[in-house]
Amino acid sequence: MPVLSADQIMPQLQKGQFQPVYFLQGEEPYYIDLVSDFIEKNALSEPDKGFNQVVLYGKDTDIPTVLGQARRFPMMAERTVVIVKEAQNLPGLDSDAGQTMLDAYLKNPLPSTVLVFAHKHKTLDGRKKLGKAVTEHAVLMTSDKLRDYQVPQWLQATMKQRQRPIHDDAVQLLSEYIGPDLARLLGEIQKIELNLQPGQPIDAATVQRMVGISKDYNIFELQKALLLRDILKANRIIQHFALNPKDNPLIPNLTILFNFFLRLLQLHTVPNPSPADWKKIGVNNGYAQKEYQQALKVFSYQRTRDIIRLIRRADLQSKGVEAGSMSEADILQELVFMILHPQVPVAAVLN
Repeated sequence: MPVLSADQIMPQLQKGQFQPVYFLQGEEPYYIDLVSDFIEKNALSEPDKGFNQVVLYGKDTDIPTVLGQARRFPMMAERTVVIVKEAQNLPGLDSDAGQTMLDAYLKNPLPSTVLVFAHKHKTLDGRKKLGKAVTEHAVLMTSDKLRDYQVPQWLQATMKQRQRPIHDDAVQLLSEYIGPDLARLLGEIQKIELNLQPGQPIDAATVQRMVGISKDYNIFELQKALLLRDILKANRIIQHFALNPKDNPLIPNLTILFNFFLRLLQLHTVPNPSPADWKKIGVNNGYAQKEYQQALKVFSYQRTRDIIRLIRRADLQSKGVEAGSMSEADILQELVFMILHPQVPVAAVLN
């Protein structure tokens, strides 16, 4: 069978078309949960679930138990549903004996059973017996993690499906602040929508207010201060971060800065970026494009490369590498100082 996406599987499930075996795998858990949760909620009516639906957890069960449940005939219902959550922790999944048992069932599944493996954060080795059997005999879905530049497009498509208008600046803000964590991103959207009227658009101000991003003291304002070389404002923001460390953790902030300067480095290689070039790096609204165009004038290609190296160094320091007794606030303060003072030789810090 071909590898299917959630967008291909969900319409079948919504029509009540269930297959004997689903193997849902990959680094992005959002789509795995989307498909498995729908089957759990909708494959059987509530009265039928008591005797005919079993939810198991990989670390608490084993392959013989899973297959024993899968081979049960339904009791006064159309089907039996067996869902194995956290299937990546299923003992014996990588062993020859375990793969042989699963291979035998996959080749001859009980037609009245819907067996679902929710195998998160990793994928099967397609060269091994189980990988080949799943590909040939089961509905296989591989859910890859979105790259940062793909998040705005995903968000816009999701909001279109939800029939909720969203401004470009709000898309950019959510994409940058939350990143490719789709479950968290959708959770924030749902929280925002609870406070809006039907059809009311989501704008940047609403995102800042609902998601808890300080209007004046956030990583995006720090980014602007670096761009404008506003030393006073940058230091005020750093002080705010130091006083509110739980709301301003260093590593996510470093990630946002790193992505900004990495995109800037890419733009340095494109003299006149086309709409396709902007889309490729995930910058889709005019306001953000103007900000990047301004940054191109402030930070040369070599300076941008140096800043990326400085951010990587700060990331290592945040993980305890050559950080000494520096706190997160100290690490960020040193990084911002180096970015704002190009006359300080980067080599003296990095070497």
